[in-house]
Amino acid sequence: MKSNLRNEIKSYIVRSGYTMQEVVDRLSEDYGWSDSVSNLSNKLQRESLRYVETVQLADALGYDIIWGPRKSETLVGRGGAVK
Repeated sequence: MKSNLRNEIKSYIVRSGYTMQEVVDRLSEDYGWSDSVSNLSNKLQRESLRYVETVQLADALGYDIIWGPRKSETLVGRGGAVK
């Protein structure tokens, strides 16, 4: 699963027309991130990107993260699956 998430985020970077260096430069300028490509790559590899960093990365790429209900009717709550 790890490589799937990393590859998904990298695919958004490519589809946005940016290189990793360009994304890191934007994140560094806009949000004070490290200007190291290896730092971002390591975070993606380890899946250690915090939520706020994910939102900032999406913003740098021109995306919004939108929360919406699942298409499935089954919800999982504290007591288990509920229909």
